[in-house]
Amino acid sequence: MPYFSYSGYDPKGKSTKGTIDASSSMQAVERLTERGIVVVDIAAVEKKTGPSRQKVLPLEGHIFFCRSLASYLKSGLPLADSLRIMTKQARDRRMRPALEKLLAEVEGGRKFHTALAESGAFRESLWRVAESGEQSGSLISVLEEAANQFKLEDGLRRKIRGAMTYPIVMAVVGVGVVSFMLTYVVPKIAELFEDMHQTLPLPTRLLLGLSSFLMNYGLWIMLGLLVFFLWMKRSGRKINLPFMRGIRDQLNLALVMSHISTLLRSGIPLVQALRMASSMDVKKQRWMDCADMVKAGHRFDKALEKVGFAEDTVAVIRVGEMGGDLAQALANVSDQCREIAQSRMERVSTLMEPLMVLILGFSVGFIVLAILTPVFDLAGIVK
Repeated sequence: MPYFSYSGYDPKGKSTKGTIDASSSMQAVERLTERGIVVVDIAAVEKKTGPSRQKVLPLEGHIFFCRSLASYLKSGLPLADSLRIMTKQARDRRMRPALEKLLAEVEGGRKFHTALAESGAFRESLWRVAESGEQSGSLISVLEEAANQFKLEDGLRRKIRGAMTYPIVMAVVGVGVVSFMLTYVVPKIAELFEDMHQTLPLPTRLLLGLSSFLMNYGLWIMLGLLVFFLWMKRSGRKINLPFMRGIRDQLNLALVMSHISTLLRSGIPLVQALRMASSMDVKKQRWMDCADMVKAGHRFDKALEKVGFAEDTVAVIRVGEMGGDLAQALANVSDQCREIAQSRMERVSTLMEPLMVLILGFSVGFIVLAILTPVFDLAGIVK
């Protein structure tokens, strides 16, 4: 059963906090109210489990789950029958066990969102909106909204990978070509230069020195890069290129704003929605700070302004908040940020192709020039 941390005031008016297990946040509040505790804040906490805890399914799995389940429920099938059909259809080795466990919990009498939370295979945002959908009787529409949100996040990730594919391929090809010439072609020609007994031009000396360095330390450099790559992958860190930083910031902002909008439409309070969506941003603390300020009584637009958001973003949020349609305002900001990121990615892709070709051509041209210059000098001496 999920655990919730709470803070509030006991019957004597003293502040108190702790944890409680309950099937949902609503049930947790009810239990605390029975004890005479006035709840000010409540949030789910991760339950400590052993190493056998199932990993969270990828975005593709979440999209398949939400869309399929919404489709079956819309056609009139009960929840248990829908999950049973999905279990038979699942081919993914991680999806099938998750659905089997989920079906067993639902058939055992557990609420759907509680079964989602305890499965460990689904994101907190999904079982949170599922809880709201169950309470409001709009589970189908909530699942469709969640599927659209996961699809948006997956699309943004694909756009980033697509923008980086060409530069990476060109860089690998260029490094491979240059390394081959330095470690195979240049050493053979260096023997000819040694018999000339003349001072070689500067480009040639630089080329021979670089070739000698790679011959002596190239293997160690490759091993070092391999260890660095494995360490980055294991630690979950990523290399942020300077020209991609602004694009990533816009995409992160678009993703978080869209997610908050979806949570608000699903009935999640703003403070809780901000905390849930904060995990999707590398700058998590700014959303937590916003949540704390909103909880303290500040308007959302003022909280955004204090943590340093751009004025145009704050202005759109202010109009939506004062007009009573904050969810739509957040969706508009998300669309605007996504369009800006798309425009910047197209510009980067357009400029990257000739730049990479120019760098590769310059590298090969330098090698050819360094090799041919002393050959031409030798031909002049022979004449």
